Amino acid sequence: MASGFFALLDDIAALMDDVALMSKVATKKTAGILGDDLAVNAEKASGFVSSREIPVLWAITKGSLLNKLIILPFAFLLSAFAPIVITVILLLGAFYLAYEGVEKIYEYIIPHNQTENKIETQPLTQEEILILEKDKIKSAIVTDFILSIEIVIIALGTVMGKPILGQIIVVTFISFLATVGVYGIVTLIVRMDDAGVAIRKRESTIAQLLGNLLIQGLPKVIKTLAFVGTIALLLVAGGIFAHKIEPLHHFLNGVPDFVKEFIVGLLAGIITLALVLILKKIFKKK
Repeated sequence: MASGFFALLDDIAALMDDVALMSKVATKKTAGILGDDLAVNAEKASGFVSSREIPVLWAITKGSLLNKLIILPFAFLLSAFAPIVITVILLLGAFYLAYEGVEKIYEYIIPHNQTENKIETQPLTQEEILILEKDKIKSAIVTDFILSIEIVIIALGTVMGKPILGQIIVVTFISFLATVGVYGIVTLIVRMDDAGVAIRKRESTIAQLLGNLLIQGLPKVIKTLAFVGTIALLLVAGGIFAHKIEPLHHFLNGVPDFVKEFIVGLLAGIITLALVLILKKIFKKK
């Protein structure tokens, strides 16, 4: 009886060791998409009145948690009964990530024609502000849903072939860590300017310099995150292609892996973007 109990404890310990190792690998693989997730959400969560930033972020966080609760069961069912579908989704997601990364570079080099926003001479009513707020929250939750699918599938792809219990623990851990981590950091970022204003109320020179640094640093931090997120997207996409497509295993041998993955992701993104632009032109003519 005692030997059976200790054997069970030994099995649990072995499982937890496997889970810890798989979690480390999955975290590393999803780090790139988390960088883009952070950049996107920091941009979407900024621009609100100071008193509404925390309630808005909490609403988006709850929506993100609900997204994970919807996505995870379907992902685990596919992993258990149709694992090939996970691989297909993973490759399709890689094309999407590569396209998204190259499309951002394309927009930076060749800006799209944008109509000038009309200047509103009258302030918005409280009701109009709440409507705009709800629309922005809805948009952020939809974007989070797409990014959540990518995070779950990439995390699941790193533990394919492992016991289903281990998969469930690892992917669930990564998913909710992503939500808590991303939105926790986003909260700190969007409150930078408010912290700067509070610090500037002190009369010391150091306080004035630090306050100005925080206020002026907010847009720069968001732009930096967007740049880092773009590079991360291409690296994640290239990594998926390099590991899942046999002919690419020996592509650019001797080159560091991160350079190889960036090149593969960039090429895949360029091809995907070219196809999208061609299709847009065709449908536009029709």
